[in-house]
Amino acid sequence: MRIGILTSGGDCPGLNAVIRGAVLKGDRVYGHEFVGFKWGWKGVVEGDMIPLDRHRVRGLSKEGGTILGSSRTNPYESGGGPENIQRMLDRNGIDAIIAIGGEGTLTAARRLSDDGLRIVGVPKTIDNDLQATDYSFGFDTAVGIAVDAIDRLRTTAESHRRCMVVEVMGRYVGWIALHAGMAGGAHAILIPEVPQSIERVCEWVESVRDRGRAPVVVVSEGFHLDGMDGAHSHKGLDPFGRPLLGGIADIIAPMIEERTGIESRATVIGHIQRGGAPSAYDRVLATRFGLAAIDAVTEEKWGTMVALRGTEVVSASITDATRRLNAVPRHRYDEAALLFG
Repeated sequence: MRIGILTSGGDCPGLNAVIRGAVLKGDRVYGHEFVGFKWGWKGVVEGDMIPLDRHRVRGLSKEGGTILGSSRTNPYESGGGPENIQRMLDRNGIDAIIAIGGEGTLTAARRLSDDGLRIVGVPKTIDNDLQATDYSFGFDTAVGIAVDAIDRLRTTAESHRRCMVVEVMGRYVGWIALHAGMAGGAHAILIPEVPQSIERVCEWVESVRDRGRAPVVVVSEGFHLDGMDGAHSHKGLDPFGRPLLGGIADIIAPMIEERTGIESRATVIGHIQRGGAPSAYDRVLATRFGLAAIDAVTEEKWGTMVALRGTEVVSASITDATRRLNAVPRHRYDEAALLFG
């Protein structure tokens, strides 16, 4: 078979490890041939591709980013659609596509699969928000980067007796904030699944101050206070029609300072969470996903994606993965909340 691989959506540590695992197993075990589509679905729509062989992917597991590039292109727009994409695949002798991406990418893959294209998905999201897999690669790396930032900010907070409000990624779910906040010893964790009042947040902050400590608050970018219509967004929409988030920490920090008198500062970690080399855990998980994706293609499991269940990599329906989000269960948040204030 001749298989095309793409990486789409936000970049993520571990993408190159998936590519390497897929190409090496596909070549050594099955004798498959590979091409890589440049810039995600954009490369699929435009037929922009490069050859991928064992030499090209050598040593990639430790490299961050993606050698194929990425974008947030919608394959149903700008000359795309299933008929045009299938004609491009037929012209180039490509039998199937491995789509590596998150919720937006896999939703597009599901639609194209429903329209008859031969696609297998690989879940990629640092937010860990896909329902069908216990964990996705990139999440562990993002949490580690966030914890390092929290540890560093704590030292300057203690030096000045300031409150630090640390904003991490998490559009709809709060897994990064929950794990990074618990690991970093945050005094409050604010996630999209559990709105809070500013008064409650200030109670936690004042409790910390009264013990002679400097408060640290970790907040997901998708969090909203009681009374807000939704997550804060002032940057417009992405190509899939989703609000571009960011900046909730800049709203909360002045509110805390005004109500408590505690000097407060906001820090948005932002794209640093996506950058750099993947953690050891993410290198292993991404490699295993790449190996399993080739098995799924060879077995013609179209419309499925690879997933982690416990410690095993299995196949799952893309439809199931994108039907609803992998939200933080309330009991997990309540468990962390015992440590607040």
